[in-house]
Amino acid sequence: MLPTWAIDKIRAEFSCRPGHAPAPLITIRVHDTGPGMDVRTRCVTYSTAPESRGPVLLAELHPDALPAPGDEPLPGSDDMPGGMENGWPGFFHRAHRLLPGDGLLLLAARQRRDAGRLTDPLGPLIVSARTAGFRYLQHIVIVHGRPSGNRIESTPIEGAPPGLVHSDLLVLSAIASA
Repeated sequence: MLPTWAIDKIRAEFSCRPGHAPAPLITIRVHDTGPGMDVRTRCVTYSTAPESRGPVLLAELHPDALPAPGDEPLPGSDDMPGGMENGWPGFFHRAHRLLPGDGLLLLAARQRRDAGRLTDPLGPLIVSARTAGFRYLQHIVIVHGRPSGNRIESTPIEGAPPGLVHSDLLVLSAIASA
């Protein structure tokens, strides 16, 4: 889960464009990718009226829901193509249908611990997102810390494994022709 200051910064940077009404920010917390994941996913919408453009979707991804090392990047099913698929491919197809051509999908993730080692699951996520029609724009590091004199004092997330000091924010845009 991202710190409150990071959500506020995301709202300011990605929902507001000079000269335009702010876009709504929809935040979801993804804890698993099993069948029926949409029903179990908590959603909060930060909205302002009138809305002149589509929403910005921020998905906070729990480490247990992220691909593990060795997972297939695109586990698919021949009888459930696109948005009906389970797992990450289905999630990205459904997110793409939600967002307009200029819509943004922000993925907040942190490393996962596998066999005592922190591993980076972002590669398979980006592959699935690109396959569903998203363009990778930016990678932002969110440090879990606060300034203390001339250094940064760690403020770890509750329940996070030892050594975790940041989250990753991936910025993706929906491609209209996908």
